[in-house]
Amino acid sequence: MKKTKKVKTNAESTAIIGNLNIPDDQVWDYKIDGLAAPMIGKTYKNFTVKKILLVIAVLIVVSLSFLFSVIALMSDTFEYEELSDGKYMLSQFSNTGNIKELDIDYVSDVLEEKVLENKEIEVVFSKDETKPVTEIREYAFNCDEKVEVINIGPQVTKIDAKSFYSCWKLERIEVDEDNPVYCDVDGVLYTKDMKTLVCLPINHDLYLAKQDGIEVDLWPGDDGYEEYKKNYMTIVIPSTVETIGDLALNYNALSDIYLPEGLKTIGDLAFFESTLTENIYTYKGESEQIIGADKINFSAENVYLSLPEGLESIGTDAFNYNQALSYMYVPSSVKFIGHHAFWGTVYKEGKELKGVAYIDVAADEGAFDSVEKGNNWLPQFDNGLFPKEIEVKYGATRKAMS
Repeated sequence: MKKTKKVKTNAESTAIIGNLNIPDDQVWDYKIDGLAAPMIGKTYKNFTVKKILLVIAVLIVVSLSFLFSVIALMSDTFEYEELSDGKYMLSQFSNTGNIKELDIDYVSDVLEEKVLENKEIEVVFSKDETKPVTEIREYAFNCDEKVEVINIGPQVTKIDAKSFYSCWKLERIEVDEDNPVYCDVDGVLYTKDMKTLVCLPINHDLYLAKQDGIEVDLWPGDDGYEEYKKNYMTIVIPSTVETIGDLALNYNALSDIYLPEGLKTIGDLAFFESTLTENIYTYKGESEQIIGADKINFSAENVYLSLPEGLESIGTDAFNYNQALSYMYVPSSVKFIGHHAFWGTVYKEGKELKGVAYIDVAADEGAFDSVEKGNNWLPQFDNGLFPKEIEVKYGATRKAMS
């Protein structure tokens, strides 16, 4: 039965009022026992006081909002924390909007910003050389969209893996040659012993292109992209490297990556959302860092597809959302795979799976069960009502180079 809303008629309303037996001359101020008298034609008690308090409260809120806005606009460009040894950690950097190059060596501040004849803005810094900076905190440069060059001074001996997270314009990190812990190779940050790749700047490809007079980085579909990809989006990671650090190559613009066979550890989020990476290769033997496909000259027997033999650990979210990849092989040496390590590397286009549609695993199923694996380490795809994990091929042979 359809439900309808019952509406009182005028007659019913009149009857209800009539049952109260209110005298006609008292209808507007009649008081029912236990209830407040009606306020028709009267002001509320303390109304003026309450109104004043309300106005004051609104003014306070508006004033505080304005104050906080001013504080935010006037906040220091640099924030430092004094350490127990009397040295300093850079804990936060807030770009004025005009800072493209920055030294991290001493406690600094912005002295002035000069407008040059060519309309460019020169930022002048002051430094207190009695206050050396030795550490950079996590997220110190989080999501900065202006800095292109960071120069690391000789005293900086501790850089958190997340220090330069999401620095979208960062092209290169250069390190003072006297720094005992870190170094750079053509703008890529390593530990001094060259055993750990710490950070490949997100916009490193543009830095390389600028050296050849190219001022704009190219993307798939752009004219000249294939040539650009060959020259600036291919890298050989040095043979000395044993660890790709946490977040080291996240959001990178690399198409082809050559890993050394001596690599042991791929850190958390190491290749996170490297959406342009199409191929991961492993090479045998010695090599320095090489950029550009034309400069790579490995013999066919010294290069193979996917992750290196001897690799032991694949970190959490290591290859998350690398959908340009099409193949992944897990060698038998791997002992740990973090959660969501390959998440999002597969997708469906019509009825066809694209990206990493399956994973080859060298170990048989029994042996692979002993590998420590985090939740959802395998990617999933939409299979109608329920998501489905991609196939794992146990005891597989590595796919041959095409």
